[in-house]
Amino acid sequence: MTAPSSGTGPFVAGERVLLVDDKDRRYLVRLRAGADFQTHAGVIDHDAVIGLDEGSMITARRKESAGRRLLAVRPTLSDLVVKMPRGAQVIYPKDLAAILLAADLYPGARVLEAGVGSGALSMATLRAGCCIVGYEIREDFAARARANVTDLLGEHVPYRVEIRDVYDGIDEQGLDRILLDLPEPWRVVPHAATALRPGGIFLSYLPTINQTAELRAALAAHPFALAETTEVLVRSWHVTRQSVRPDHRMVAHTGFLTTARRAAAPFDSDRGQQDDAEDEVAPTTVVE
Repeated sequence: MTAPSSGTGPFVAGERVLLVDDKDRRYLVRLRAGADFQTHAGVIDHDAVIGLDEGSMITARRKESAGRRLLAVRPTLSDLVVKMPRGAQVIYPKDLAAILLAADLYPGARVLEAGVGSGALSMATLRAGCCIVGYEIREDFAARARANVTDLLGEHVPYRVEIRDVYDGIDEQGLDRILLDLPEPWRVVPHAATALRPGGIFLSYLPTINQTAELRAALAAHPFALAETTEVLVRSWHVTRQSVRPDHRMVAHTGFLTTARRAAAPFDSDRGQQDDAEDEVAPTTVVE
């Protein structure tokens, strides 16, 4: 497997390139000397791309007519997450972006990730500078995650994946963050309460509100504070000279993000007993 490119300079053999045609069809291709790639627009010779600067236009070959032109750029992390090889369903880019901020990921943070899947969250977390230990029960998922991480970031990153079940417990102590993509995260809450440092952040990604309610009940029964659940909806727009309107399709519900802070002692909250009018989010007061 070729190490990732620096992200600058001309394209080189072994790295990935994103080719985009005039209909916004996108092709993720690994460049290999002497190879070619067939698209609706025609055939792209890899040798015609290798050595070009990022942002160049490539003309595809066609027998019967002139081929279309495609834009050649390096893929973003969002492009890779959507198109990379995977076994498990990945966390969508819109949710990955929200997780980076909701979990307050920062360089040097010690992170436990459980349910690594295909490594999408691992890649985003490592790009934020965190040090990760992953728990995964499936060897094939763990291998895929390691391969995807290595493909993007190289081998020398602080990333270790263990084949084990986080429901059985967490060996690491003093963790800064715990990130879960599991069907029953409430079973991890008691372990997280001892593995996280006080003030550390617990974050879980879940597809249904029933699962989320079960998780919130578990968090309330343990020393966690400031629990919050959100979802991210993204709507793109169609913009031309003749028409400016929302697109007919949008990336709506994908999952619920629940976060909580590890308290140093049990945290009393009577929020469940408050009237709806009193249960609104209070503004944050800033004192300089």
